[in-house]
Amino acid sequence: MNAAWDLAAVVLVVVMTVVLGVMGVRLSRTTSDFFVASRSVRSVWNASAISGEYLSAGTFLGLSGLVLLVGADGFWFPIGYAAGYLLLLLFVAAPLRRSGAYTLPDFIEARLESRGARRLSSLLVLVIGWLYIVPQLHGASLTLRVVADLPPWVGAVIVAAVVSGIVAAGGMRAITVVQAMQYWLKLTALLVPAVVLLIVLSGREPSLEPVLAFPIEVGPSATDAYSTTSLMIALLLGTIGLPHVLVRFYTSPDGGSARRTTVLVVGMIGAFYAVSGTLGLIARVAAPDLAQPGLADTVVLALPSRILPGPVGMVLTALVVAGAFAAFLSTSSGLVVSLAGVISQDVFDGSVRSFRLSAVLCAAVPLGVALLTGPEALVSSVGTVFLVAATSLTPVILLGVWWRGLTARGAATGMAVGALTCGLSLLGSSMLGADAGFVSAALAQPAAWAIPLTTAVVILVSRLDRRRAPARADRYLARLHLPERHVPEPPAAR
Repeated sequence: MNAAWDLAAVVLVVVMTVVLGVMGVRLSRTTSDFFVASRSVRSVWNASAISGEYLSAGTFLGLSGLVLLVGADGFWFPIGYAAGYLLLLLFVAAPLRRSGAYTLPDFIEARLESRGARRLSSLLVLVIGWLYIVPQLHGASLTLRVVADLPPWVGAVIVAAVVSGIVAAGGMRAITVVQAMQYWLKLTALLVPAVVLLIVLSGREPSLEPVLAFPIEVGPSATDAYSTTSLMIALLLGTIGLPHVLVRFYTSPDGGSARRTTVLVVGMIGAFYAVSGTLGLIARVAAPDLAQPGLADTVVLALPSRILPGPVGMVLTALVVAGAFAAFLSTSSGLVVSLAGVISQDVFDGSVRSFRLSAVLCAAVPLGVALLTGPEALVSSVGTVFLVAATSLTPVILLGVWWRGLTARGAATGMAVGALTCGLSLLGSSMLGADAGFVSAALAQPAAWAIPLTTAVVILVSRLDRRRAPARADRYLARLHLPERHVPEPPAAR
């Protein structure tokens, strides 16, 4: 590694981000520009932006490290991440766009005609968003510590400052430009090293047998069926509850465009996961000594210089560093813009000025948490966010889109039960450890039973509370499911 080149790559990415953000700022004029880019983002551009914000630190650094540690079992994560968009495509992408909402709490309030349900969903959106931002800041700190031996706080502060500045200045329209560019930068930053390293290694004899270095049996006999199934359920359904993913569908011109965007996203993130997983497989041959918890997350940064000592390896490392910082910036900016919209409307007056203040606050809180905590395994920390979203918000979103009998009391009870169940399960898992057999597995991966529990609670309470079903539920559901040409555009959210 060459610290000067790596730092130059970071500076270049930051400068490019700021320049593109400034270009977007010049186009941001109205409240709708700041919240949903005036619902004018076309499919290819929007798909690039969604892929840019979705492929986070957990994917860019953590996925290769996970494959290095556990081999084929590590591919369950990208399978779940990508397949989650198929559920989005089938069940919520077009209806949410047709809702006319700016944020997820906007949708909850309009669907259920309840300020209380809105407030609870807003709180959950903030918790999920902040939990997701913290790993991005940890990833930035880890990257600069590895490549330049800088103090851990430097990377986190840089990402928080740049993101809050761009979001505050230009809102959704500004970060759309930034995120679209950053997806292609991230893909290039891993694809080029992967191709070069494969070409180099193809002409060498392996220095060790991967089977001997990693005596991990792959197949059903070595896989905990319950944990794997529960993990997949959390990843599949958790995507539907991620606030920064859902808000991007509000930027599409119409429901059909939202669906086309989703199809493109599946292809884009699938290509990225294939490249990231390939680097993990390369590391199992070329860098088995990095297969240690925590250290494995640095493998994509270490591989180029290890296999190609000299200028070529340093250039490839600088490219990877640039892509890593693009990952931290793009995901964090998507999260901050979605959270700023929620705080601006629920705490302040929903104006552009309050949006800008909210953006700064939404970056400052996770920055404080990141500075006070140490980085855990990046993939598993992001997986926890998916679990919280899947158990608390996803059942309410799906039932809100497809079931007319949903009531505000049922939704609020379900959200509270889902969040508490998830939190208590993870707490119990940490206290019991892995020695309690199936109980430990059920608590560590509670999605398989917690999501059905939440769904049952929502349905049961709503049935008991059926007299309080929204009077305009049928009319609102018709707006969600009929093509736009049959239903007039709803008034903009406040």
